[in-house]
Amino acid sequence: MRLARGRPRKTCLAALGRFFRELSTGAAGESTVFDSAGFIHPTAVVHQDAVVGRGVSVGPFCTVGSSVKIGDQCQLYPGSHVFGNTELGDNCVLMTGAVVGDDLPGSTLLGFNNSIGHHAVVGAKCQDLKYKIGEPCFLSIGNNNDIREFSSIHRSSKSSDCTVIGNNNLIMGSCHIAHDCKIGNCNIFANSTLLAGHVVVEDYVHTAGAVVVHQFCHLGSFSFIGGGSAISQDVPKYMMVAGGRAELHGLNLEGLRRHGFTDLEMRSLRTAYQRIFMPSNANPVRFEERLAELEQHEALAGFPAVLSMTRSIRSCLAEDRRGICKIRHWNAS
Repeated sequence: MRLARGRPRKTCLAALGRFFRELSTGAAGESTVFDSAGFIHPTAVVHQDAVVGRGVSVGPFCTVGSSVKIGDQCQLYPGSHVFGNTELGDNCVLMTGAVVGDDLPGSTLLGFNNSIGHHAVVGAKCQDLKYKIGEPCFLSIGNNNDIREFSSIHRSSKSSDCTVIGNNNLIMGSCHIAHDCKIGNCNIFANSTLLAGHVVVEDYVHTAGAVVVHQFCHLGSFSFIGGGSAISQDVPKYMMVAGGRAELHGLNLEGLRRHGFTDLEMRSLRTAYQRIFMPSNANPVRFEERLAELEQHEALAGFPAVLSMTRSIRSCLAEDRRGICKIRHWNAS
């Protein structure tokens, strides 16, 4: 269903206060518009070609572009804007000052139950100088994501790629996710986590504050990144890293425990980690041989988590990857 465009006009503080009272009481005054499809404030600019679902609330001074599609029960708080070929799923919320989409070729797609925080910018043009103006670029965001205030998420740098964010992620204030990143599900990025282009983050990754990640790095599932870390190489599954040039600090045992790993699984992972990264002087075999021995170990190889960790390590060592963050006493002999 389409809603007519509201006519912009000057509104004094008293009128703005009346608007908020009407929102809280459900009363419709002369300066508000209600119908069976939802609510639109007269100072909002909603293009006549925009598609707006049922029960949508559009606050004062909002802008909705001509190619925008807004799902049912969405809420646009005062001063939020949706531009370009952008689609919001049902029950999305845009807080004051949020900007979603851009007037660029391509698209910005959000699933349902996403919250975009105050003054966050989602779906803007990338900051890659190789991007060619006029080339389609894309951003796809799943469901149930909480993207907090002042965060920025950019579209892809080329038409053959897409910036992707999965489901159930918490992206705290002032985070940045650059072009062509691939973010999985159930991750937590603490404040000021900065991901450069083409970074891959799997599932259940937790970063502390002020983390920076170099382009093309991979962060494995269930890993933990300590506060203030600079990640310039890959982090395999289940591991914990920290430091100005981040180094391996063992397994993320607390994170594994919180996500239901059993004591037996964690003991097996710890033993496997020690065999790979902390061999005794009595075992001077090369790193690749230590991995192979572990994969054939009679007891440890029976745990899927252990094999998953070894596969993740091997992937990090592939020619097209950046290698593994070093351990403080790395032994690669």
